[in-house]
Amino acid sequence: MDNPAVLARGDDPPRTPREDMARGADPPRRLPVGMEEETAPQENPAGQIAASPGPGVGVDDAALIERSVTEPEAFSAIFDRHAAALHRYAARRLGEAIAEDVVAEAFLVAFRRRDRYDPAYPDARPWLYGIVTNLIGRHRQAEVRFYRALARTGVDPVIESHADDVVARVTAAAEKRRIAAALARLPAADRDTLLLVVWGNFSYEQAAGALRIPVGTVRSRLHRAKRKVRQALGDSSPASSAEESDHE
Repeated sequence: MDNPAVLARGDDPPRTPREDMARGADPPRRLPVGMEEETAPQENPAGQIAASPGPGVGVDDAALIERSVTEPEAFSAIFDRHAAALHRYAARRLGEAIAEDVVAEAFLVAFRRRDRYDPAYPDARPWLYGIVTNLIGRHRQAEVRFYRALARTGVDPVIESHADDVVARVTAAAEKRRIAAALARLPAADRDTLLLVVWGNFSYEQAAGALRIPVGTVRSRLHRAKRKVRQALGDSSPASSAEESDHE
């Protein structure tokens, strides 16, 4: 499955805020956490005030990105739609401070690449998560230090997910330290794949698109990573491995 991500074009750094995207400026480097698009109230024929729909309502990501090529302000809807989830994903891997910079840079890169996005992919999440994952790769030492700190303290910011039995076990207080230590020991490629599936809630095909690898490689990486995590949790049951083929 091809990934629509392409090389950045090397534009100059942004000099204006996000609201100036209508003039063709780049989006901001920093993620304004919790920011929502404000819409002006509209008056209906009966004279009642009703909130106008936000930009991009009822439009898929591909259409918004295509529109943003000639109407740069339309890209703000992509930011509003996905920024919070991307920030949570990056924060689980790097901590809040680094995650904010990583996600802001990811949207800068995405904005610069938007004219080459493949509209055959209506969901931009694999594209965006792929960019974020590549940027996380520049902070591997910080990521490992983050997991090791969690292994020592047991303070885990991971939000509970039921996408996988491993993730469900992460949320158990007694196992937080062991899972963090196991993540720190995983090879980077296996960790990227595992966390896209269990924290990003991606299918194997979506993870393959985000990482630009074959689906078979996703399966083999997940098999290794889950086996090591389960071993760290003291679970060596062959039956648990059978579940790995069920997440599609």
